[in-house]
Amino acid sequence: MEDQLIAEEIKRLKKERNAIILSHFYTRREVQEVADFVGDSLSLCRAAVNSKADIIVFAGVHFMAESASILSPEKSVLLPVPDAGCPMADMVTVKALREEKEKHPDAAVVCYVNSSAAVKAESDICCTSANAVNVVNSIESREVIFVPDKNLGAFVSLHTDKKIHLWPGFCHVHDNISEDDIQKLKNAHPDAEFLAHPECRPEVLLLADQILSTTGIVKQVEKSDSGEFIIGTEKELFEKLKRKHPDKKFYPPSEKARCYNMKKITLESILNSLENMEYEIHVPEHVRVKAKKALDRMVEISGS
Repeated sequence: MEDQLIAEEIKRLKKERNAIILSHFYTRREVQEVADFVGDSLSLCRAAVNSKADIIVFAGVHFMAESASILSPEKSVLLPVPDAGCPMADMVTVKALREEKEKHPDAAVVCYVNSSAAVKAESDICCTSANAVNVVNSIESREVIFVPDKNLGAFVSLHTDKKIHLWPGFCHVHDNISEDDIQKLKNAHPDAEFLAHPECRPEVLLLADQILSTTGIVKQVEKSDSGEFIIGTEKELFEKLKRKHPDKKFYPPSEKARCYNMKKITLESILNSLENMEYEIHVPEHVRVKAKKALDRMVEISGS
């Protein structure tokens, strides 16, 4: 079936089932085009909570669909491809986190949303790349265990006087962007504004003109007087900005900066998800209740 026909059938089924599609910025172009809302992790959490739909089809990875289910247990949350996971989220386990908490009994646990429901349930509060600094500075504890992204945690540590215990996890997409990649681009395009995501390595962030969440990068491009940009995040955003701003020039940081798990979501998988109500995400209630507290605290701080 052609993409246009699939898109039309998706539209029909959405209406019939009172469903919406939430899509992350890193999914395929054609997936974003059938979505009701496209955003980053924080805005997708808000969209899930505010939606009046009975069914949420999450065009993203597993932890995102889990978060939607945690926040909106009365809704059916579907993940079109069940093995669309996040390698970084898998880098922290409940057992390992509990052991770390025993080593630092006075520390609060700040958990990046790129983590499993079970890990969120072991945490005091969640954060996203957009609000991580505000979240860490909002808590009373003088010590923080920051899981699972060491690069985001290192960035946060520069903007707080709290002691941060970094977890050795990372996002392979952003970690694949090297200092050498960026320096070459800056040399070739000296007038370009380098906008970097805080999941990038510290040495890469030192070269950035602005360090921003995915949504922050989109907004900065819109308001900046610059005509050229190096986009330091997943390559799909570079493609999206290039289409949206044909009068400006954009340069991708690396061909390696691709999230293959996000790309597993296709139009065909979304159609199958709506037709067969697959694959529904279930979070055990005892885990959901504890994880929701951590997510709710984050959303409150973010002014939702």
